[in-house]
Amino acid sequence: MGLSPGSLLTLFFFFVISCHQRHVLAIVDGLLPNGNFEYGPKPSEMNGTVVTGRFAIPFWEISGFVEYIESGHKQGDMLLVVPEGAYAVRLGNEAYIKQRVKGLVVGVYYSVTFSAARTCAQAEELNVSVALDSGVLPMQTIYSSDGWDSYAWAFQADFQQVDVIIHNPGVEEDPACGPLIDSIAIKTLYPPRPTNKNLLKNGGFEEGPYVFPNTTWGVLVPPRIEDDHSPLPAWMVESLKAVRYIDSDHYSVPQGRRAVELVAGKESAIAQVARTIPGRLYTLTFAVGDANNKCEGSMVVEAFAGRDTIKVPYESSGTGGFKRAELRFAATSIRTRVVFFSTYYHTRSDAALCGPTIDDVKLLSVRTLPKH
Repeated sequence: MGLSPGSLLTLFFFFVISCHQRHVLAIVDGLLPNGNFEYGPKPSEMNGTVVTGRFAIPFWEISGFVEYIESGHKQGDMLLVVPEGAYAVRLGNEAYIKQRVKGLVVGVYYSVTFSAARTCAQAEELNVSVALDSGVLPMQTIYSSDGWDSYAWAFQADFQQVDVIIHNPGVEEDPACGPLIDSIAIKTLYPPRPTNKNLLKNGGFEEGPYVFPNTTWGVLVPPRIEDDHSPLPAWMVESLKAVRYIDSDHYSVPQGRRAVELVAGKESAIAQVARTIPGRLYTLTFAVGDANNKCEGSMVVEAFAGRDTIKVPYESSGTGGFKRAELRFAATSIRTRVVFFSTYYHTRSDAALCGPTIDDVKLLSVRTLPKH
């Protein structure tokens, strides 16, 4: 039985509405609306650099002592620089910025990337929260020579719309001593699964947080990040310092478009737990290199798989390159922890922290190794 022209028109109408709603609600990877704060308050909603209106910054809600800072603004003898565009915000004592994000898919993982710079205080930190999830990101260590670092933090959506909040929990004598915030973005994460070609998930680090195209310092994955909410899916940062997530647009990457740089010696480690069969032989292969970022010197990457370990030396000229390494071991448990860290600290000539890169990590049972 055929449909009448009226019924066809009604179906078409609902199809168009459905497509339109999906288009409107879909999360697009990249900056949040006014995520770089280029649209600022009206002059009537400011007192000098201090924002006086709760909703004065378009798309954002603020609370507490929040300043709207133009690049080149002087604070005493210090010149404040903005990483992207001309404006950023500064969060004073107990201040926060908040934006409601809609169109999330419940159960799906997302990562938030933002850039931040420390100003006067030496032990600043930021609290990032989405719905019931929150995490404190330490800012005591500055990893880049520009004074700005980009950080990533991930969450699993419990609701279709959530408030993304960045809060400065510090209390300083000078309320204008809080961190600068700029360029806030979101990205959907698609956690990969192990395959018959690799027992490790995301071994090439292709899945990870949003990387700002106009910055050259990569993205820091904070310390003590567990794998259930990691912006680097499947991997844990089980150390006191962050690791740097880098891309092939700005760095030398051994394989694909992404890699990890171990920027803080033994305090900068990544790990993953894989399912193994006790007594069976396995091989762990990976690439060690430098990021073509003028990080020079004798590097050593240590890799652990269960009770076995290997030290891989790499002589870096700081101009890019890599070598491959292999560790064979017999599993002693149904779960084997694989860990990587750099033996030594390294700094560039401009004092920026740096280190060896890790990429193309594969774990395979010897009986399933591909034949040559």
